[in-house]
Amino acid sequence: MDATDRAIINSLQGGFPICERPYQAAAEQLGIGEDELLARLKHLLDDKILTRFGPMYQIERMGGAFSLAAMRVPEADFERVAAIVNAMPEVAHNYQRQHSLNMWFVLATETPDGIASAIAKIEAATGNRVINVPKEREYFVGARFVA
Repeated sequence: MDATDRAIINSLQGGFPICERPYQAAAEQLGIGEDELLARLKHLLDDKILTRFGPMYQIERMGGAFSLAAMRVPEADFERVAAIVNAMPEVAHNYQRQHSLNMWFVLATETPDGIASAIAKIEAATGNRVINVPKEREYFVGARFVA
């Protein structure tokens, strides 16, 4: 990363313009062109310096719910279970971990009651118990870089 990449990351964590040309407005604030900003964001994502670039919604404020969930899946059955879990519309993303609870995923539902319903569907479809790990508190950890 160079100084411009660090400035992009520092700047865009604090907000993104809401206007007709938000990338152009963000680029102007950074003193670069819109095409350069888009190319740099693509590079940061392609090189896995950033894992995602997009809004973070407070789904609870819109009546929905998020929850972290985990399962203990036999290694021989992992791919089958992962395919079932990943096909569920409520599953936002799914990760394999080196732990006795080796499958972790995030559930996102339109209502708080949707979490229990999604867990019941996953348990019925996979034959595995789902452990619900709802958040108790939310933290924002910003990564700031010296430009």
